[in-house]
Formats: sequence, C-alpha cells, structure tokens
Amino acid sequence: MSNQIRTICPSTHRVIFDQPGTSLEEAIKVAAASKQAFESYRTTSLEDRKSIVKRVLDIIEQRRDDLARELTAQMGRPIRYCASEINTMRLRAEYLMDIAEESLSDLPGRPEAGFRRMVKRVPVGPVLIAGAWNYPYLTTVNALVPALLAGNSVILRPSPQTPLFGNRLLEVFTEAGLPSQVLQVIHIGNLDVLDQVAQIPEIQSVSFTGSTAGGIRLREATAKHIKPVNLELGGNDPAYVRSDADVKHVAEQLVDGAVFNSGQSCCSIERVYVHEKIYDDFVCAVQEELKSYKLGDPQEESTTTGPVISTQAMEKIAAHVKDAIAKGAVNSTPQNPSFEVASNSQIQKGNFVSPVVLTNVNHTMATMKEETFGPVMPIMKVSSDEEAITLMNDSDYGLTASVWTKDITHGEKLIDRIEAGTVFINRCDYPSPDLAWTGWKTSGLGCTLGPRGYDGFVKLKSYHIKDGSA
Repeated sequence: MSNQIRTICPSTHRVIFDQPGTSLEEAIKVAAASKQAFESYRTTSLEDRKSIVKRVLDIIEQRRDDLARELTAQMGRPIRYCASEINTMRLRAEYLMDIAEESLSDLPGRPEAGFRRMVKRVPVGPVLIAGAWNYPYLTTVNALVPALLAGNSVILRPSPQTPLFGNRLLEVFTEAGLPSQVLQVIHIGNLDVLDQVAQIPEIQSVSFTGSTAGGIRLREATAKHIKPVNLELGGNDPAYVRSDADVKHVAEQLVDGAVFNSGQSCCSIERVYVHEKIYDDFVCAVQEELKSYKLGDPQEESTTTGPVISTQAMEKIAAHVKDAIAKGAVNSTPQNPSFEVASNSQIQKGNFVSPVVLTNVNHTMATMKEETFGPVMPIMKVSSDEEAITLMNDSDYGLTASVWTKDITHGEKLIDRIEAGTVFINRCDYPSPDLAWTGWKTSGLGCTLGPRGYDGFVKLKSYHIKDGSA
C-alpha cells in the first residue's frame, strides 16, 4: 500500500494535498528529535506552558474564518458550522488549562515521622497523537493540550483527509513560541507504517481517535512494548423516546443528532427506539423536520448537510440502507427537492448522500448493529422501557446513549442500566469538557476530557524522602 498522502475535496473531487507520506526512517529521526526536545521542555514551568497555549488560541481566533474555509474544503462540513468547531476547541482548551494545576499536582502520602512521602505525576515523554478528520480541532485538543501542559513533547499525525490542519497547528504553535521540536507533524497514510511508528522506542504513549478497527490495530501493535494507548473509537449510539416525551422537540434534537456533519460523528444518533404509543407521531415529526434541511454545496451559507468523506463511505451507507430494505425496512424519507442528488447537476460530482429515514427496522439489519457513519436514521417501535433498554445494550459499542422523557426520576433509573460511557436525559451528541469522555466495550479505552483527561499523559512516581537525621 502506498504511503502517498492525496487529499480529495469531498464536494468537488478536486485534489487539495498531494505529497509523499513520512517514511518509517524519517519518523525514527522525528522521534529522536522529540526525545531530545522533551528533556528540556519538561523543565519549563506549567505557567510558561499555559502561556504558549493561550497565545496559540489567540492566533487561531484571529485566523478562525480562514481556517474554517480550509476545513470545509478538506472534509466537507458546511461552512456555516466549521467556525463553531474552532470556537468550541478554544472553550475546551481553556477548561483544560484551568484544571491543569490541580490535575498535575502531587498526591500526598500518609504522614510518617522523619519522611516526606508523595506521589508525583510526571510527564511520560514523547507522545504520538493520531487524530481524526471529522472534528480535527476538537478531537486533537482533547489530547494535545493535556500532553503539552503535562510537559511532554508531541508527534502529531493528522488524518490524511485533513493534513492542512496539522500543518496550520504546527505553524501557530511555532509562532506562539513553543520550543523547536516539542511539536512535530508527520503525514502517514499507510496504516502499516503508522503501526510501525507507534512501536518506535522513543515514543512513550499513543493517543488515537478513529475507527474501532484502527484502534485495535494500534493496540495490538504496541502491546509487546507495554506502552499506554488511549483510544477514542466508534459508536452505534442509541436513543430511546418514551411515551411521555415532547414529540416535536425530541424529533428536532434527534434529527440534528443523526444528520449533523452528515452523520459523521462518533456519537451521532445511529438508532432510535420509540414507544409504540407515540411512534407514528414521532415519525411524522421527523419527516417534517427533515423538510427544512438543505443538502448542497458546503461552501454556501444556506447548506445544512454537505457530502460524506469519500466514495467508500457512500458505498457503505448505501449498502446499509440496501441491506435494511432487503430485510423489510421501509424508506420513510420525506420529499425534499435538495435530496434529489441524481437530478442536481451541481452536486452530482461530489460524495453527496441524502439523509435517509428507515422505519420497520430490527436488529437483523447492519445499520442497527454496525457503525453506519452517515446521515441514516433508523426508527424502531418498542412496547416498553424494558424492551428499549435491552435493545440499546444489544451492541458491541458503548460510547453514548440518550433517554427522552419528562419523568426525570424514572429516566435516571433507565440510564443507570445503559452500557455506555456517557448517558444523557433529554440531550445527545454533546461531549462536555468537564466530564470524562470514555468509551465502553469497543468504543474506546482510557479517557479524555475532565480532570481524568490528564491521566494518559503522566506516569506516577512515588517518593520516600528521609530527613538527614540519624
């Protein structure tokens, strides 16, 4: 497999970036330089590190609109939404800076006469961060800011679909005064090469955001080296709409959760269970909501839904829809002129997939069991809370799940039983910077965000210091 990085604009199929990827030999040199840079950077104060990150955020803020346009061209999210990712990135980074001192502070041991005893949280060394294309700023900041504030050096491998993001990040950190080689960027398209890079001895920790299959590969590649691996992986996230829910409001929220970013979010709503008492009304409300969506050119401000990332993604989505219909599902997508991709010459040449509503679905269908990662919203009728919870847990994934109800007390009892790292009542698709972002089952390993988000970038070191007396 070639290691050439060739980035294709998903809306126009224009080549945006085309260059050879970093070879293993080059990556070995990068890792050596990272190790050397770490030895001096680790001695800088936390305040100095925070000052650099603050300057980075200010520079990015100044260039936000240009960065947003560049991001839209690389991954296809409508321009009306791209700047908000950069805004949210800043909020996350600022929160991580606010908690850095406490999250990195020493842990005192029990008092013992004649001794000082403590556990220190010390940096691990060079960290490899392999980011995702669907939210490159947001997913990278989860690891990059804690890693740097903890005193580590970082080797960043941006997704081959958003390579320019990585280059821009290196530019702004350099401009902000980060010492040379503390942050380096490598471009790798071949997963075999990435696996080999993760095994380079100088690299002490790996943070990966991407598919479950990619995460499993990296974990296996690094297992014999016993180095920590933090994995943010995929999902097949469910929602349950109870019979007492506000149908119109919930339909609006879940359509957004399923279709935003063309359904290309790890925590997108991928399956919906609705109590039979309100099922028909809910389906009608979903259809009505989708009539207001516009599939089209992501560079136009009026567009709400852009292309999916690749022709391979289109094929997978189409296969899931075809499989569902072959097994008895009904295509209940409403009429919407912008969804008629075949008749729209402006968007025929891109990777455009219309939002799809599927009814009469069940768990024999791939879209109910696997990650579709596209704007598909399957809706299944259930007769009870018990049936809903059983079906929600019938999954290899466990990233997020939501329950929609007016009865909060009962809702809490239900979410206690759901097998997922993040559970919501009357909310979905929302990682909060102060709460742990962690996947259960095949949705991840380790944690980012919240105070525990620093744990993957430090080692514990116990100190027993006896005083000088005999």
